[in-house]
Amino acid sequence: MVIRRNQPKEAGFEKREEFESKLLDLARVAHTRAGGKKLRFRAIIVTGNKAGKVGVGVASGLDVAQAIGKATFQSKRNLIEVPIVQDSIPHEVQAKFGPAKVLLRPQRRGRGLVAGGTVRIICQLSGIKNISSKILGRTGNKLNNARATIKALKKLKHATTRTTSNS
Repeated sequence: MVIRRNQPKEAGFEKREEFESKLLDLARVAHTRAGGKKLRFRAIIVTGNKAGKVGVGVASGLDVAQAIGKATFQSKRNLIEVPIVQDSIPHEVQAKFGPAKVLLRPQRRGRGLVAGGTVRIICQLSGIKNISSKILGRTGNKLNNARATIKALKKLKHATTRTTSNS
């Protein structure tokens, strides 16, 4: 048996898409059982490839590393496709998740990412460079705001060219 170390790469072999992950929130959660309090850690991870795919994952574990690992796996399972037109979104969209309400507006080229906290991280990782957003809900809960943002991005329709017909 001959083992070749430096084999040429096969034609048709493509490099896997690179995803970047960011920790949105890490919380110590506890619930009381008969024997006392049971401590766990909850992680919220946002994963994206900066080319139109983004996902949010939430998981809890006995330690921080386990929670982050599980949340990263969940975020890669929950990826959505975001339509991006000229580094922005095709149209204005609004979504509500629980008490969180988010408004996303497209912006012209060069305007930048005018978004706060949760929305900014999700837009960065999805590849949107020019957007204006506002969190309209009164909650500061990062998980609800993240889910409202993902719900808004899911509502986006691909931009199609309009044709006028005279009938």
